[in-house]
Amino acid sequence: MSSNPDDEDGLFDENDDSSDEDIAVVKKVSKKRKASDKSGAEKKKPKQSWIDDAAEESGDEGDDDDDEEDDDENENDYIKDDFVVGEDEVEFKKKKKTGDLEDSDDDDEEDDDDDDDTGGRKLSKKKRVKKKRSNLELAEEDLDLIAEARGDTEREAKRREREEAARKTVFGRDQDELQKGLFYDSGDDDAPAAAEARSKPAKRRMVEQYDEDGMDDFIDDDLNDQSQIMASARSDAYDEEGAGVSEAQLNEASEIFGTDYLEFMANEDQNMDEEEELTGKYRERGVGVDLLDSDESSDEDDDDDDLFGDDDRGGDSVQASQKREALKLKREKKELARQERRKQKLQQKNAKRKAQLRRAFEPVQLIENFCTDRDDEIRRLDAPERFFDWKTPFHGSSEGGDPSEEEEEEAMWIIGRIPEIASEYFAPSQNMEEMEEREKRVMNSIVQALRLLHVDKLEPAFIKRYREDLVASPAVRENLYRIMDEDDEYNTMVTARTKVGEILESVIRDVDHIEATGAEADFVQKLEVDLMNAEEKLEEAAKQESELKVEIEQLGSNDGMDEDDDDELFGDDDDNDNEAKKEKQESLKKHLATIQSLMEDRAEKVTDIQSKLASAQATSRESMQDQGPAREVMRKTCRQNLWNAEDIVDYLSGLTDMRHVVDLNMYLSLIKEGNDAIRKKEMPMLSQSDKTKDGRKKSRRFDRDFYRTCVSEGLRSICYKFLLPPNRVGIKMEDMSQSQNFDFNKAMPGEQNPSPQNWVAPMLESQSPDEFANELIGSGELVLLSSSGGTDPGDQETSDPLRGCRYVAAMELAHEPRVRRHLRNIYRRHAVLSTRPTKRGTEIIDAFHDYYGLHLIKDKGVKEHFPMDEKESAEKKAMLGPDECRELDREMKKREHESCLQYLRILKAEHTGHISVHVHLPLKEQFDDWYTHDEQYATRDKQDLRALMEELERVYFPLDGDTDEWNDERKKILTQALIQFLLPRFEGEIRRELKEACMRIGVEAAGENLYNLAMEGPYRPQALMHTENRFLYPTGDLPMVGICCSADPKEPTYLASVTERGAFNDHLAIPGGTRVDSGKNREKVITFLLQSRPAAVLVGTSGGFESRILHRKMNDLINEAMQRWKDKDIQGEDEDDEDFEARRASFDKLRYEDDEDEEWACNADLIDDNVAQLFGRSVRGKKEFPDHQTNLKIAVSIARYAKDPLGELTYAWSVASDTGNFGAELLYINIHPMQQQLPRTLLLRQYERTLCEVVAAIGVDVNAACTLDHLNGLLSFAPGFGPRKTASLKQSVEQLGETIGSRRFLLEKRLMGPVVYNNAVAFLRIRNVDVDDGHIMNPLDDTRLHPDVYTRHNWAIKIATDALERAEDETRNKERASIKALRDVMDNSAQEVERLFLATKEEWEALYGPTFKVFEWNPKVSVPSDKWRDKVEELDLDAFAGMIEESGHGKWNSHLQMIKWEFRLPYSDPRAPMEPLTGDKLFKLITGESDQSLRPGKEVTGKVMRNGDFGSRVKLEGDIPAFIPLRNLSDEHVETAEDIVTIGMVVTAVITEVKKDHMCVDMSLKMEDFKKKPSAWDRPGSLPPLDDHFDWRASNSVEEKKSKEREARLEAQQLSLGHTKVGEDGEPKKRAGRVARRACAHPAFRNVRHDQVDKELKEGGAAMVGEALVRPSSKSSDSLAVHWVVQEGSIKVVEVLEEDKDNDAAIGNILKIKVRLICILQFLHFSCIP
Repeated sequence: MSSNPDDEDGLFDENDDSSDEDIAVVKKVSKKRKASDKSGAEKKKPKQSWIDDAAEESGDEGDDDDDEEDDDENENDYIKDDFVVGEDEVEFKKKKKTGDLEDSDDDDEEDDDDDDDTGGRKLSKKKRVKKKRSNLELAEEDLDLIAEARGDTEREAKRREREEAARKTVFGRDQDELQKGLFYDSGDDDAPAAAEARSKPAKRRMVEQYDEDGMDDFIDDDLNDQSQIMASARSDAYDEEGAGVSEAQLNEASEIFGTDYLEFMANEDQNMDEEEELTGKYRERGVGVDLLDSDESSDEDDDDDDLFGDDDRGGDSVQASQKREALKLKREKKELARQERRKQKLQQKNAKRKAQLRRAFEPVQLIENFCTDRDDEIRRLDAPERFFDWKTPFHGSSEGGDPSEEEEEEAMWIIGRIPEIASEYFAPSQNMEEMEEREKRVMNSIVQALRLLHVDKLEPAFIKRYREDLVASPAVRENLYRIMDEDDEYNTMVTARTKVGEILESVIRDVDHIEATGAEADFVQKLEVDLMNAEEKLEEAAKQESELKVEIEQLGSNDGMDEDDDDELFGDDDDNDNEAKKEKQESLKKHLATIQSLMEDRAEKVTDIQSKLASAQATSRESMQDQGPAREVMRKTCRQNLWNAEDIVDYLSGLTDMRHVVDLNMYLSLIKEGNDAIRKKEMPMLSQSDKTKDGRKKSRRFDRDFYRTCVSEGLRSICYKFLLPPNRVGIKMEDMSQSQNFDFNKAMPGEQNPSPQNWVAPMLESQSPDEFANELIGSGELVLLSSSGGTDPGDQETSDPLRGCRYVAAMELAHEPRVRRHLRNIYRRHAVLSTRPTKRGTEIIDAFHDYYGLHLIKDKGVKEHFPMDEKESAEKKAMLGPDECRELDREMKKREHESCLQYLRILKAEHTGHISVHVHLPLKEQFDDWYTHDEQYATRDKQDLRALMEELERVYFPLDGDTDEWNDERKKILTQALIQFLLPRFEGEIRRELKEACMRIGVEAAGENLYNLAMEGPYRPQALMHTENRFLYPTGDLPMVGICCSADPKEPTYLASVTERGAFNDHLAIPGGTRVDSGKNREKVITFLLQSRPAAVLVGTSGGFESRILHRKMNDLINEAMQRWKDKDIQGEDEDDEDFEARRASFDKLRYEDDEDEEWACNADLIDDNVAQLFGRSVRGKKEFPDHQTNLKIAVSIARYAKDPLGELTYAWSVASDTGNFGAELLYINIHPMQQQLPRTLLLRQYERTLCEVVAAIGVDVNAACTLDHLNGLLSFAPGFGPRKTASLKQSVEQLGETIGSRRFLLEKRLMGPVVYNNAVAFLRIRNVDVDDGHIMNPLDDTRLHPDVYTRHNWAIKIATDALERAEDETRNKERASIKALRDVMDNSAQEVERLFLATKEEWEALYGPTFKVFEWNPKVSVPSDKWRDKVEELDLDAFAGMIEESGHGKWNSHLQMIKWEFRLPYSDPRAPMEPLTGDKLFKLITGESDQSLRPGKEVTGKVMRNGDFGSRVKLEGDIPAFIPLRNLSDEHVETAEDIVTIGMVVTAVITEVKKDHMCVDMSLKMEDFKKKPSAWDRPGSLPPLDDHFDWRASNSVEEKKSKEREARLEAQQLSLGHTKVGEDGEPKKRAGRVARRACAHPAFRNVRHDQVDKELKEGGAAMVGEALVRPSSKSSDSLAVHWVVQEGSIKVVEVLEEDKDNDAAIGNILKIKVRLICILQFLHFSCIP
C-alpha cells in the first residue's frame, strides 16, 4: 500500500517499481514478440551475415582468447555499473536527459562499431550472444519484468545475496588507471601512485557538501557567475543513504583518538574482508573481475541479444518501438535494483562501523567530536544549527502578503504575553491615525518576524540587525527570542484546544449512543401504534367496499326485463326511474373504484409499516434489554444541565489562555468520568474497557472515587432539582462581570423553549430539605452512601442524606470553566504571600543572615510578582501622558523583577528548611505574633472568603429569595466548592506561576550578567588607555603575559607568554616558597620579559593577597626591564667597549625579524581569573596542553582572557557534559548568585542566546577561528553556525590548505549552504589576509555590511562613487575602480573621525582645562549629526532608499544607514576596554568576601598577630587583616593592648567598618558594640533592600526574645576577657577576668606574662629551687599566680584568689589558696602600696 497520501493509484508503492501503464506496455511487447518469433529463421540469417561481415572486416581481432574477452566484459561491466563512465554513456545520459535518445543510443557500448580498436571484442561478444539466444527468451524476461512490477522480488533477493559477496569498488579516472587498480602487483613501482590517484577524488568529496540545485540557484542570484562556479570539480561528501558514520567521521576519530583506533577497526573488519581478499587473488590474474555472477551476466547478455535482435530483424516499427520501451524500462529497473543493493550494502557496512565506533569510544567522546548520526544530519541540513531542534509548526502563510486571521490571532497572543511589546502596542496616542499606524506596525512586525524565523530560517540576531525595515517595531526586535518561546507556547495551546475538542466529541458521541439505544424502543412502539391505526383504516375501507358491492348488485338485479319491451307495452313513464338508477349505479361504481384505490394505498402502507416494524424489531431485539437502562442512564446524565455542545465549541474557539483551556479540559474530563461511571453501573456490557489498547489498566484519579460513586447512584439528577446548573452559573457570572447586568431571556444555543426560569435556581417551597430527602429515599431514587469521600468522618449519612448531592454539585461547580476563570481573577487580586520562620529559622536567622528580611513577610500582594493585567494598566494610564506611561512601565517592570528575584530567594530558604511559605487570602483575625499561629495557616476556613462568596451568591441564589434551610444548603455547596476544590487549585496555580515567573526572571538576570561579562572588551594597556582613543587606534592584537600566582607554597608560580594571535609562546616557573624579586628569580623574570616584550602582564587574583603583593613586585621588575630595553644602545660610564658590544649582541638576539627600534611599554595589572581557573582544570585544557601543569594552563588562559574575554567564554562552551549538553562548564562560573536554583536547561539556553547576541555585535575573524582552537568557539555562536557546522567548516578549510580570502570564497568552495551563508556572512570578518597579486581584497569584507548591498546589489559602491562624485567605470577595470572608490571614501570618513576627535578635545580643554577623558569619547554618541563633514554625509540616503523601494526591491533604508556608519567606523568594537580592578570587585576577588559575609555589626573570630601602640592586629579567616584600635579594646580606658589581648590569642570581635580600599576591617571588643542590636547596624547598600511588607514589629519581638541568650553569652565572653560585669542596678559587680597591672613593690612580684616568669626562674638554675615569683593571673582579674620552683627545671603554678580589694591595682586583703585563708602579712611578707 502506498505510503504517500497523494498516491491513490499506487505510484509510490515500495514493492512496485513500475506503473500499470508500464506493465501494459510490457504485455503488448510480449505478445508481439511471440508473434515475431514465429519467423525467427528468416531473421537469424541477416544477423548471422552481419556478424560475419563485421568479423571479416576486423581481421584476426575476432579470434581473441577467452581471457581477453573476460577483460573486455569486466571493463564494460564497470562502465555499466558506473564505476567508470565511458564517453558513450555520457553522451547517452545527455540524450536521455534532453529527450533526443535514438534507437541506436539505447544499445550498449558494444553496439557501436565506429571504434576500430574494439571491433574484434564486439564481434566476440556478439558470437557469444548468438549462441545463448532462444526464441522465447525475451518473452520470459518480459514475464519476469511483469512479475517484478507486481512485487515479485525473488530475483532481486538473489542478486542482493550475490552483491554482498562482490568485491570492493575500484575507482579510476581513465582506463589505464582502472587497469592499474585492478591488476597491479604488490611489488609494482606504480602501485603507490595509483593508490594516491584513487584517493584524490575522495579528498575532493570532503569539501563539497551541499545540494547542487539549491546552491546553484543561490549563487546565480547573488554572484551572477553560476557558469564559472559550476565549472569547478565537485562531488558529495556524504554517502547516499545520509545516515550512519561516514568515512570522514572515522578518519577524524582516528586523528582525535590516535592510531590505535585504526588498528582496532582493521581487526574488526578482517573477517568481513576475507572473502573479498580471496576473490582479489583471481583479479590479479584478470579472472573473475565481474562484480556480478553468471546469472546476472546472463541477464546482461539477454539484454544484448534483444538489442541485436532489434537491429537485425527489423519488423514493424511500432512493434520495435514497444520492444525498445520495454527493454529501456527493464534496464532502468535493473539499474535501480543495483543501486538499491549498493545502498543497502553500504548501510550495513556503516551500521557495523558505527557499532565498532561505539564499542571503541565513550559516548561523551563521540558527542564532543560530533561522530553521531544526529551530527551528520545537522551538518547536511542547510539551516541554522540552533534551529535543528526547533520543530514548532508554522501557523501562518509562507507566501507572504497580508497577515491571515490565524497570524493575527497569534500576534495578539504574543502581545499579551510580552509586556515590552504590549507597552508599545497600547501606548497612548495623540489621534486615532497614529494609534492605528502603531498597532499595525507592531502587528506586522510580529507576523514578519515569525515568517522570517519559520520560512526563511533566519536567526534572531540576523533579523534584529538586517531586517529592521521589515520588523519595524523596536520592542519586537529586542524580544525575538521571547517570540520564539511564545510561539512554542501558542502551538501548545492550539494543540490543547484540539485535544479538548476531541474530548468533547467523545462525550457527545457516548451520550448520543445511549440516547439512540433508548430511542429504539420508542420507535418500535410508535410503529406498532401506526400499524394498528393503518390496519383499522384498511378494515374500514374493506367494509365500505363490501357494502358498495352489495348495493350495486341490488341495483343491477332490478333490471331483469327488456327495456324496449317495457316501452312498447307500457310506454315511457318509467324511463326517468331507470335513468336515475343507472346514474346511481354509475356513481356507486366510481365510488367503489375510489374505495378500492384507497384500500390499495392503505394495504401498501400496512405492508410498509409491517416491514419497518419487522426490521426495527430485528435490529433492537438484541438491545431490547438495554432500553430500560439507557433511559436510566440518560436520566442520571443530565445532559442539558451540564453542557451545551455549541456553546462549548464557541467558548473554546475564543480561548487564548492555556489555563482556561486546561479548565475546560478538566471539566469535560470530570463529566466524562461521571458518565462512564453511570454507564458502567447501568449498562456494564456497553461500558468502555478499563484497559488501554496495549493492555495496561487505565489510570484514574482516586480523589474522584466518591464523585463517581455519587454520580452513578443518580445524585446528579437530584441535586439539580433545587440548584442552578453549573454551565448556566458560569454564563451568568461571565455576563454579569462584564456588564453588571444579565438578560434572563437569553437562550442557550439550540435551546427551543427559552425561559427566564432557566436562569434561576429551582425553589421547592412546599418541602424542606429533610422532607425532600426523605421522599426521595422512600421512592428509592436517593441512595444513602456509606463513604464520606474525604469529608468529616463524624458526619453520618442518615443525619445528612443530601451530603452526596452537595458533593457532586460542589465538584461540578468548581470545575466549570467560566466559574473558575472569573473566580481565579478575583482570587489573584486578593491573594497575598506570607512567610514564617520555622523552628530552625527562628534560632538561626538574625540581621546578618542571608535570609533576613525573607522570613517575616506579611500579606504581600501576589500580583506584584506579575505584570499588570490589561484592565489595571488601562486604569492607571488613563490620565497619563506618553512619557509618564513609559515611566510607569519601567517602575512596574522593576517591581516585578525585584519581587521575582526575592521569591527565588524565598524558594531557596524554603528548600533549606528555614522558612515556610503560604499563599492565601487575607485572614479573618490578625495577631501580633501571627508568625507563631500555625492553625491560622493550616486550614483555609480561617481565610476571608467574602469576595468570592458574594460573587457566587449573586448568581447562585434565587432572585426572589428562598427559605433559610434551602439557602443554607446552597451556601454549604459554595463553601465546599471553594475550600475543598477551588482554593487548593488556585494556591497551587499561583505557586506554580510564581515559580515559573521567578525562574524566567532569574534566567534573564543571569543572562544579563553574562552579557555584561562578555561585553567586557580586551585589556587595553595603560600606554594606550589614556593617550589614544580606541575608535582611532583600536587595541588590536598584542602579546600578553599571564601569571598564575600559587596560593600553595608547594606549587610554583607560572608566567606564560602568548603571541599576538593568542598562541602559547613560552613560560617561566617560579619555585614555590621563593620570592619573585630575589636572587636568580629576579634576573630570570627580567630576561623572560625582555624576550617576550608583552604589552601588559596580568596577574590572576586567585592567589589572594599573594597576588596583590606579586602585582606590586612585577611592576618594579617591568620598570627595570623597560629601562634596560631603553638603554640597550647606550653605553654605561663604567662599561668598556667589549662589554657594551656583548650586551648589544645579547639584545640583538632578542629582536624579532620584523622588529623595529620602537619603544617598548608595558605595565602589570590584576585580572579576574575565574574563567582561566576553569580552563586549567577542564577537559579542553588537558586536550590542548596534555603535558603542562595546571597553573601553567591557567597562566596561558589568563593572557588569552586579557586579549579576548569573549573568546575564552565561548571556548568554555565547547565541552560536552556526560549527558551530551554543551556549555556545562559555564555553570561553574559564578555568573549569578542564584544560578544554582535555576533549571540548567533554561540557563544554558539563555547563556547560548546571550553569547550569540554578543558575537553578532562583535563579529568573528573567520580565519583565526578556523586556525586557532581557543578562538574556534566564537564561530559557533555566529548566526547560522553551531558547534557541528563550525567543526565542519574548520575541517574543510584545513583540507583546502588555503586561507579564506573573501566572503565570496565561502560560496565558491561550497563551504556552506545558501541559508547558512545568508545568516552568517555579515558576521564573518576577513582580515589580516595575505592575498596573491592577482586577488583584490574587498574592504567591505571586513565590515558589518551584508553582501546583499555590495555583491548582489551595488548600492554600497554606488554610494561611494556618488560621494566622491565619480562616474561608474564601465571598462574592464570596473572592479578595481570600485575597490578604489570604497577605499577612498572610507579614508575620507576616517580622517573626519580624527578631525572631530581633535576638535572635541580642543573645545573641552578650552572650557575645562586638560581634563578631557580620551578613552570615553565615542563618535556615535559624542558627536551631533550636524557636525559631520565627510563625503558620505552629503548624500540623501533616505531619498535613495525611496528610489529603491519604488523600483520594487523592497525597503533597504536601514542598510543604507549602516553603509554610512561602516564607511566611518568599519566593524568598530562596541565593547569598552577592560577596566582595572578596584573597590568592591577587587576586594571580593582578593578576599573572597562580600557585603553579606563581612559587614559592620557581624561577629567574627580571629587570631591576634601583633600588638602595637595604637591597637592589635588580627588575622581573620582567609588571611584577611583586621585591626582593633586601642579605644575599642575595652569599654574602659586601656593603656596598652597587652592588658587585654596577647599575641596568639583567639578573640571574637564585632566588625565596625570594612575598608575595602585598604583590604582590611576594623573591629571592636567593647561591650557597647556587642550589646547593640544587629538590626541597628547600617545595612550595606549592595544587599537587596528589605521588602515593604516586612514586619518590623515581629522582627523586633523575635530579636528581643533572643537578647537574653545573647547577653548571657556575652557575659561569659567578658569573663574570659576580664571585663567588669554590670548588674541590673547599673553598679559594677565583682570583677573577674581582666589582666590588670598591680601596684606592688615586693621584689618577688612581677607585672609580666607567665613565660617571662618561667624564663627568669629557669635561668637562675639550682639556686632558685624553693624560690617563688608572683604575677597577675591571666585567668581572672581578681587572682594571682605563684610560680614555685619545686626542683631544678620543675615549676609549679599555684592560683591565688583575691578578695576585699581596695582598687583594681591593689592586692586583695584576703588571699585564698583553695579553702585556706592566708593573712596578707604572713604571705611572703609582701609590701603593698595602696
